[in-house]
Amino acid sequence: MAANGPTVTGVMSAASDAASWPVDRIDATRRGIEPWQRDVLIAVGVAFVELVGTHFAGEHQPERYQWDALGVSLLLVGPALLVVRRRYPRFVLAGVHASALTYWVIGYVRGPIFLAPIVALGTAVVAGYRRDAVIALVLGFAGFLWLPWLLGREDPPPPGAVLGLAAWLLVLLAVAEMVRARHERVVNARQLREEEARRRVSDERLRIARELHDVVAHNISLINVQAATTLHLMNGDEAPAREALAAIKTVSQETLVELRSVLGVLRHVDESAPRGPAPTLRRLDELIDRTTAAGLTVEVDVRGVQRELPVHVDLAAYRIVQEALTNVARHSTANAATVTITFGPDDLVVQIDDEGRPATGTSSSSALSVSSASPVPGNGITGMIERATALGGNVQAAPRAGGGFRVRAWLPVRDQP
Repeated sequence: MAANGPTVTGVMSAASDAASWPVDRIDATRRGIEPWQRDVLIAVGVAFVELVGTHFAGEHQPERYQWDALGVSLLLVGPALLVVRRRYPRFVLAGVHASALTYWVIGYVRGPIFLAPIVALGTAVVAGYRRDAVIALVLGFAGFLWLPWLLGREDPPPPGAVLGLAAWLLVLLAVAEMVRARHERVVNARQLREEEARRRVSDERLRIARELHDVVAHNISLINVQAATTLHLMNGDEAPAREALAAIKTVSQETLVELRSVLGVLRHVDESAPRGPAPTLRRLDELIDRTTAAGLTVEVDVRGVQRELPVHVDLAAYRIVQEALTNVARHSTANAATVTITFGPDDLVVQIDDEGRPATGTSSSSALSVSSASPVPGNGITGMIERATALGGNVQAAPRAGGGFRVRAWLPVRDQP
């Protein structure tokens, strides 16, 4: 056995890197290879190394039992079990160690027969069966060193072989733990990337939902008001009716164009850019004209030094004004509203006031009661709050003390993209 001690430790040293085989490699290095295909390749590689290595090692061990059908079978059992190592790590760990120990105790020629147990051990550690791996190491340490002596087949192992094998087993366990830690980091990083991707998709869907609400709620509301005006005036002067129909045609056409642009993002198709400019405060006059055509008089008061705003701030301000005027036209008896836009040095304040009362029979999800102490926001107000919050700002929507309703949005401008 003394002569076999260095051989055992040398084989384990040369094969220690195989403990990392069960670990998932970086995606780029294994692209296009399925897990079961990797397992088959590893099993074939381990079988080849064990067979060829043991064959050449046997030429220098004439005192050992040479191969027969049983020896070859025991040598191939371990690599064969590695094919299912991911699904049954504990079973594979026990089976591989049992076949290798049986081969060792019978006294067949020595060789790199520990390669399969090392791979099985690494798989068990990475899979979370660390206690089973330690038990297998302890039993293997005792069995491979002392069982042949207890059965009277060999001399007792020398102290050098005992200490050398113990040292290599500790190194093997440490390597397996490092591989397990690396595997967990890779898995955690992948999970974080997937969660971030899901969050971005959710945020994008929320943004698109807000855009759809703002576009449809405002423009379709104006269409509804104009249609009501047309029906009321059909029996009278035809000139106002023609103007109302013209406004309906313009608004509905713009609605379809904007909806097509937004839905194109949902379909992930490459379409030509919208022919109309993006919603911005520079187009506020167009919004006011459409609202005025619906019968609501709107005054705009711009304070401070006007300047170019970041795209997200400009769009949010426009949509907040649009939604607030939509609520006035749909749910209030007011026939006038005031829009105040204040450009500060590092912020933008948008305020919309009306002096009317909510129309009777309106839904609480769309309108807020003047007598309500704390308003219950519906989809429109919720959308305004979400837009401002996403930019680090806030929205206050509440009845005014003297009657009517006020929406005030504060949007920070500094450090916005």
